[in-house]
Amino acid sequence: MTDCATCVVRNRAICASLNPSELAALGKMGRRQKVRAGQTLLWEGDGAPVVANVLEGVLKLVVSTADGREQIVGVVFASDFIGRPFGKESPYSVTAMTDAEVCIFNRNNFDEFASSHPDLQQKLLRRTLDELDRARHWMMLLGRKSASEKVASFLLEMSERLSGQGCQSGARDGFELPFGRQQIADILGLTIETTSRQLTKMRADGVVDLPSRREIVINDRAAMEEMAG
Repeated sequence: MTDCATCVVRNRAICASLNPSELAALGKMGRRQKVRAGQTLLWEGDGAPVVANVLEGVLKLVVSTADGREQIVGVVFASDFIGRPFGKESPYSVTAMTDAEVCIFNRNNFDEFASSHPDLQQKLLRRTLDELDRARHWMMLLGRKSASEKVASFLLEMSERLSGQGCQSGARDGFELPFGRQQIADILGLTIETTSRQLTKMRADGVVDLPSRREIVINDRAAMEEMAG
């Protein structure tokens, strides 16, 4: 059982449309679960017994290629929803990139609850359409863009997703990434050497500052948007 009324992502999560009594009913079905970095919550092709709201941390969505390699097809953050409501199998594996915490629900119970709450179903539909848009963007990012375009696009998206997580320098357009350069490279399908070269060039050109290994300050957003194509 969870206390949805005090949830840190309540106003951004799919349950934001529920009234207090509905939140209380949903909370009775959920439980908080810690997920360690590297731990897999759902496996591609297996039954999908649970769905979850991400409370904190970052998780990746991964599919296996024909030759056995893994391809990251998405990244989820706090307030994002994971799992497949009204579906029996997971189309991808969900693995924590950082230590994370989720509010987890039995899928059958969640499906039954959602079926009797049209506002929640509508929120799920909007989330699904947003995910489709992100998937299309991701296909373009991985398949068509150059290394510099990939890194610039990624940093712009992280700036939007992590807005409110100001870096220690206090910069207005700064944020701290929750993962390192090797993970950025994995996400973008690049080598860590290529990723590091692109970041170094951006810093040399004055587009960004890199106060630490994970802190990013965007000095020239217009230039970065042009780089992103």
